[in-house]
Amino acid sequence: MTPQEVLPELKEKYRPVFEIDTHLNRLVKRIELLSYINPINTEKEKHRFFTAKYNLEPEFKYPRLKFDPYKLHRLFFSYRLDRIEDETLRELYKEVIYFYANMVQCIETIGSPRRFYFNSLRVYGTPRERDVENARFILHFEDEPSDGSMEKHHSPEAARAYFEAFAKAYDFPLQIRFSTHISARAMVSNSSQSLLIKRNAQFSENQLLTLAHHEIGVHLVTTYNGLAQPLKIFSNGLPKNVETQEGLAVFSEYMGGALTLKRLKELAYRVLASDSLSKGYSFSDTFDLIHNQYRLNREEAFTITLRAHRGGGFTKDGLYLSGLRKIYQRHLKQQAMEPMLSGKVSLDYERHIAYLTELGLAGEGPYRSLSFARNRNMNPTLDFILNNLK
Repeated sequence: MTPQEVLPELKEKYRPVFEIDTHLNRLVKRIELLSYINPINTEKEKHRFFTAKYNLEPEFKYPRLKFDPYKLHRLFFSYRLDRIEDETLRELYKEVIYFYANMVQCIETIGSPRRFYFNSLRVYGTPRERDVENARFILHFEDEPSDGSMEKHHSPEAARAYFEAFAKAYDFPLQIRFSTHISARAMVSNSSQSLLIKRNAQFSENQLLTLAHHEIGVHLVTTYNGLAQPLKIFSNGLPKNVETQEGLAVFSEYMGGALTLKRLKELAYRVLASDSLSKGYSFSDTFDLIHNQYRLNREEAFTITLRAHRGGGFTKDGLYLSGLRKIYQRHLKQQAMEPMLSGKVSLDYERHIAYLTELGLAGEGPYRSLSFARNRNMNPTLDFILNNLK
């Protein structure tokens, strides 16, 4: 029996659960934070920032909201949770509602620095001192010599052809769209089940391999596994799912032989940028830290600073490295990855996933990440680093 083939008697027994799940699904379809958080005038403000010798605060503009935040927020709390008799399920959906409601508040306050930052903290948290120490540990390693795989000469159209060829090994549809309003070179839109490619970007061979394992090998796998589950919370996302999902995605890069020290350093810079933000530093202060103190080139330093400061203070980027550490530790313990690939789920809710599976309300999902089939990493430095993260 596949996850969606829930017996009619189970649907009847847990009718209130399916009702609230359907109710929340209708509401969540209206929101996707990443479609609002990326500035629409990035290039203009980057030019102003560089022209001013890095001594001004960029004035970013953001897409307009396509929903009424107050009305949507109220609708999240309109369903009576006491109809769910099972205490574990009732508490789960209570936490899910708070998570989605906080996401609405995040979107509503984009562009209002203090308000957005504190809403972002509730959803993503902030780097701990251990995370900052791990980031500094990684940055102590000497850069590896670059080779031809790092040269950016592939066009967005070539990237599309590469991803299409990579995805043929998976039995799910690959929808690809080009976009000018994303900060990453490529990313998955969970709501539209599509892979977005940045239209004006150039890609290296290594970046294509990295993005393929990251976006297709994990993010699209969990998107389609989530859609195959009986409950839509697996598709829309459990609370605290970002750290686990991004940890899985970067671990997929490692297993696929795509992860490099340069990429690991990029994740370390992101932690430092998020930490700088949490300490109250301005955009120019964070840029100074990454560019002048850590000597990262100004284009990459600007991108990392932008990712941390967009919206008014976005702490999501601090989770990639800690997520990788947790997933790598799970790998060392030879614990199964399949439950974490069953949808947009979190390690923090593994007990709930097991409980839902026991009730017949969840399953592993029909897709596996082919990146995890065997370890293709050939870089002993990466193994040493990952084995020594705190």
